[in-house]
This record gives sequence, C-alpha cells and structure tokens, in this order.
Amino acid sequence: MTSINLPNADRSISSYTLTGEPIPFVKFKASEFNRIAYAAAHVVADPLASNDPWLTPAIDWDTTLKFRHRLWDLGLGVAEAMDTAQRGMGLGWPEAQELIRRAQAEARTRDDSLIAYGAGTDHLMPGPDVSIDQIIAAYEEQVGFVEAEGGRVILMASRALAAAAKSPDDYARVYGRILSQVKQPVIMHWLGEMFDPALSGYWGNVDHDAAMDVCLDVIAANAAKVDGIKISLLSAEKEIAMRRRLPASVKMYTGDDFNYAELIAGDDQSYSHALLGIFDAIAPAASAGLAALGKGNSSEFYDLLEPTVPLSRHIFAAPTRFYKTGVVFLAYLNGLQDHFSMIGGQQSTRSLQHLAELFRLADKARVLADPDLAASRMKAVLAVHGVVA
Repeated sequence: MTSINLPNADRSISSYTLTGEPIPFVKFKASEFNRIAYAAAHVVADPLASNDPWLTPAIDWDTTLKFRHRLWDLGLGVAEAMDTAQRGMGLGWPEAQELIRRAQAEARTRDDSLIAYGAGTDHLMPGPDVSIDQIIAAYEEQVGFVEAEGGRVILMASRALAAAAKSPDDYARVYGRILSQVKQPVIMHWLGEMFDPALSGYWGNVDHDAAMDVCLDVIAANAAKVDGIKISLLSAEKEIAMRRRLPASVKMYTGDDFNYAELIAGDDQSYSHALLGIFDAIAPAASAGLAALGKGNSSEFYDLLEPTVPLSRHIFAAPTRFYKTGVVFLAYLNGLQDHFSMIGGQQSTRSLQHLAELFRLADKARVLADPDLAASRMKAVLAVHGVVA
C-alpha cells in the first residue's frame, strides 16, 4: 500500500496510507443517463509562458481542450467558460471568447458533444454610473457572440446588474429583454453570494426566499425561452422548494456542490439535473453513478457518489470562490495536467493543510485514478512547502 507523510491540523506530520480502490475510467453515453449532466470545466494554465500570471492569463489550449473530450467520453456535457473556468477570477472576456471558439470547434468534431457556454456582462466594469441599458447591451454582446458561434447559452449572473439594480423590476427588465431575443432556450444561472460576494442581493433581495419569488416570476413570464435554471445556493431545501414551483417545461439543474447526490436522485415529486463544478474533479465517479441511476440502481448511485460529498464540501468550503484551486489540484494529482499552476496565480488561494485534507478525502472517495502517481505529486507539493513526505 502507498503511504505518504501529511500535515495534520495540530501542525504535526504523520503517515497516511492510501486505502481507496480507484473508480475506473469507463466510457458511457449520455443516452445511458436519465438525468442531463454538465460538468463545469476548468482551464489549464501554461506555466512556461512569459507573462505576469496575476495580470495576463496564459492558457495551455491543447490540454484544456483534451480535458473537454475526456468529459464527453464519459457521457457528461461541458458547461464552458463558467466560474469553474475562473470567469471573473483570471479569465476575462477576451480569453473566454477564444475558449468558446476553440471549444465549439472541438464540439463540431463529434456527435456526442453536449456543450453550453456562459454569457454574462463581465467585460462591463460595475460602477455607480453603469445604466440598465448598458447592462442589457453587455448581455446582448456576449449572448450574440455565443449564438454566432452556434452555441447554446448559459445566462450568467451579472455583477454589474447586482450593483446597478434599484429594484426587482430592473432584473425583470434586463432578463425579459435578453430572453425575448435568444435563438434557443437558455439555462439561467443564479450564483449565490457564497460563490461571488459581488452577487449579494441578486434579484433585488438579500433574502433568498424573496429573491426566489422574483426569479420565478421572470421564468414564468419567459418560460418558452428557458430550458432550465441552475441555482448555486448550497441549500438543498431552497433548491427543492424552487424546483417544485418551476413551470413543467423548465428544468432544475443543481449547482449545489454540498448536496448534489440527494438532489439528483430526487424525491417522489421531482429531481434535479446537474450542472456542477465538482463533476470536473470527480468525472468518472459522476459518470458511473449516473449510469447506475439510469439503470434504476439507486443503491449503486449512492455508493459511488455519497463518498465524494465530503470531498466536495471540503473543496467548496468558505471562501467558496476559491474552490477552483481544489478542482485544478485534483486534475494535477490525477495526471490530467503536468503542473499545479493556475491563471491568476490562483493556486495560492488554499493552504497546505487544505490540500493535504483534500488528498485524504479524494482517496476515501476513490477518485485518485493512480494512487502512486497522486502520492508522488503530493510529495512534490509538500517538498515545496518544506515538508519531507
């Protein structure tokens, strides 16, 4: 058995022996699932670029796009250019445009490439002088770009709108205008303030229940243009309450990286589809679990996914917006990229203690594809921090 010395919460160092039997990589088709499942995918930095990482993104396009094919091979869809790709935290709109162009070109090469693209207003700097008309124009620019590339839109929440809106009516005006123009139904995205503090008070209310009423009114008024909504509030109760109030034609896509297993499984009234950042990190487990659920084997579904929930809760622990670091770290441990570098230097946002616990939980969740490789790479990270593993 593979062992490694890891730091503990009391600053001591002790040996940890890996015990998890890795879940194998098995190809599935989305048609084998009875849920629609998107993995919000990360981007791979280019660590050899001559740039200022905090200021200028450098992306390894080949490895980034190869990762998309891996998700498709597992039967998962790709939610592209979203917050998992560090949108608004290192990935600007110019880089997002290039990512969308390249990903859409790759999607055209295969007939099983479910993909949708984030469109928002992140090229518009929030400020006191920003008008609602400017926000509408910003949304129109990004939605227009995605649609011109032939892509499906995920309508992202807007920091500019959160800062500029004076009442829920401003949200209804913006979303009503954009939804009236889209070429095909979109997935809306309500990202909670735990993921992005700048989105506090979205829909014109800091109270989530009141905000939900506004959001549901917007959806009801534009139901024909809404495929579904992804909510990321980290509350199973709120998601279920909203799910039960959606029009029959509108899907709920869980964005709850704390409670996804139970929400996807559903209850006797309804269930959630998935659009999750954690599916990037646990893709083989997610795929196998969804295939089991598709066969009606809920016990196997829970056996595969429930052990991943503690890992996900750790990766998405507060400050939740730094979860991308854990996602990329797992990609590094699993040999899906050759380094632990991120655009914007975001690899520095989590402590060594956090990464050590992530390693333990990933082993217990059976998502370390090659334990020997993972241990070797963990030792390299420990060594950089002065720990002899």
